[in-house]
This record gives sequence, structure tokens and C-alpha cells, in this order.
Amino acid sequence: MLIGPGGAGKGTLAAQLVASDPSLWLSRSWTTRPPRPGEQERSAYEFVDRATFEDAVDRGEFFEWAEFLGNLMGTPVPRPPDGADVLLEIDVQGAEQVLAKRPDATIILLLPPSVDVQAARLAARGDDEEHIRRRVEKGRQEVERGRLVATATVVNDDMRQALHELTAIVERTRTAAGRAANPEDT
Repeated sequence: MLIGPGGAGKGTLAAQLVASDPSLWLSRSWTTRPPRPGEQERSAYEFVDRATFEDAVDRGEFFEWAEFLGNLMGTPVPRPPDGADVLLEIDVQGAEQVLAKRPDATIILLLPPSVDVQAARLAARGDDEEHIRRRVEKGRQEVERGRLVATATVVNDDMRQALHELTAIVERTRTAAGRAANPEDT
């Protein structure tokens, strides 16, 4: 799982990680928020109205879901291709829910190098000043909670270095999982 405050670069790095590793499968989250200006139609999100989202919740179709700054967001029960490892790009509330179901999950907390950089990234993607202020404040709380559940932390100051660190964490996780599944090989 990749968690962190808005502006940390989760979406960009998740896409790069999946593009560089064909055995990773990125779960596509649902959200009731509207697309941001310039946000691609086929992004990491399925944009739905609140009624559609709530109907899916009632049918038990979500692995995790939460309300965040007035919008609903959630991960449908993952259905990856055979042999693929699942990558979730979710918020801290979602990570806490997943961890309750899957205590063996690897959780990577991705951080921006500073609050100023975080705010600049949020502004660059089209967020208005009030929304940026709310996201930065919420981000402080997310980082505090995220540090309590994270298996690893990566600071996204340099995109290539952050991708290298994420790739290494994925490989270590796979190696550890392989040893756990085949203890006679260790």
C-alpha cells in the first residue's frame, strides 16, 4: 500500500512503479469528488456520484472506504490478474482498515520533502488556496497516523530516487513473503 498526504506524489509514483514492474497491479479507487482540471479520464480513480458509491458500499463491494474532506473514496475488492501483486494507493484511514483485515500488508508512507513543496504541488494540480490549506492541515494528521502503521517511509524529494526506494521495498517484501511461504528454502 502506498499512503501519504495529498501532494506527496502517490499517484505519479504508483503509476511509474506499475509501469516498471509488470507483476504489479494498481487497484483503481472510486471517488465521489469531481475530476481535477486536466485530470485524465482514465486516472487512478473511477469517478461516481454519491448514490452509486453508497449502493456499492451497501452491497459490500469495497475492501476499504472512507469519507475524506466531504468526498467518499474507496477501494473495490481487488481482483488482480493471476500472479500479480496488488498495489493500493489509498489514504491513511483506508490503510488502517486494510491492516485490520490483512495484518501482513506492507504499508509505505510517502512524504513530500516539506509543507511548502506539498502546497506547491497541490497548487500545480489546480487546487484552490482554501483546498490547499485544508489538505496541508489534513496532511499533518495523516502523517502522524501514517507513521503509526507504516512499514517503511520514503521522502519524495527526487522522483527517480523515490521510485528506486519503492522498487527496493517491493522486492524486499516479495523476498520475505517467498521465504515465509517456503521456510525450507531459507
